[in-house]
Amino acid sequence: MGTVVSIDVRHADPVAASAALDAAFAVLRAADERFSPFRPDSELSRLDRGELSDDELSEDMRTVLAVAERARADSDGVFDVRTPEGRIDTNGVVKGWAAQRAADGLVAAGMVDFLLNAGGDVVARGEPEPGQAWQVAVRHPGDPMAVLAVLEVRDGAVATSGTYERGAHVWDGRTGSRDVPLVSATVVAPDLTVADVLATTVLAMGPDGAPWAMAHGATAVLAVPPEDLPAAG
Repeated sequence: MGTVVSIDVRHADPVAASAALDAAFAVLRAADERFSPFRPDSELSRLDRGELSDDELSEDMRTVLAVAERARADSDGVFDVRTPEGRIDTNGVVKGWAAQRAADGLVAAGMVDFLLNAGGDVVARGEPEPGQAWQVAVRHPGDPMAVLAVLEVRDGAVATSGTYERGAHVWDGRTGSRDVPLVSATVVAPDLTVADVLATTVLAMGPDGAPWAMAHGATAVLAVPPEDLPAAG
C-alpha cells in the first residue's frame, strides 16, 4: 500500500501478542498483494486492464468497491475510485479498510490495548497505561517536523488526507479536478474504513465537507484550507 505500518500492543502475554501481530501483518500483506496498483499481477491491476469480469472478483474486492460506491452516492459523486484518467484507484478506501481488518483481528485475538498506525492513519483501542488515552499527533501540513494538533483517542480511528506528501493524488469525482480546496483534512470516527473515506472526501469537497462528514459517521473533523494554514511551531 506504499506506506509503513507500526503496531504498539500492550499485553501481558508476549507469545499471544506476537502471534496476534503476525496475523495482523499477514492481513495487511494480503491486502497489498490484492489491491496494489504497482503489482501487474494484483487483482486490482487485472481488473483495471479489463481482464476480470464482475463475477470473477474476490469477496474482498467486491467489499471495497461496494464501500467506494456507497461513498460516491453519499457524496453526490465527490468521492470516486475512477480517476480522471479512467483508471481504478482504490487507495481512498483500501488502506483504512485493510488496517481496520488487521485491528479487528487483534481484538478477536484478545488484544485490548493497542495502537495501529498505517502511514499516519490510526486505529486505537483501550489505553497505553491505565487512565491514559493514546496520543495521536496530526502532522502540520506546512512542516513535516511540526504538529498541528494532538488528539486523545481510546476507542476510535483517525485518518488524515492531504496534498503535502503525495501531491495532487485526490480529485473531485464530479469534475475530475485535482485542484482540491484544502491542504489537509483529518477525520475521527469509530472505524478507520469510515474515517479514511471521509477524510479523502472532505479534502476534495472543501469547507462544506466538515458538516457533511459529521452527518456521515465522523465524530470530529479538522479541515485546513490554504488561507487558514497556521504557522508551524
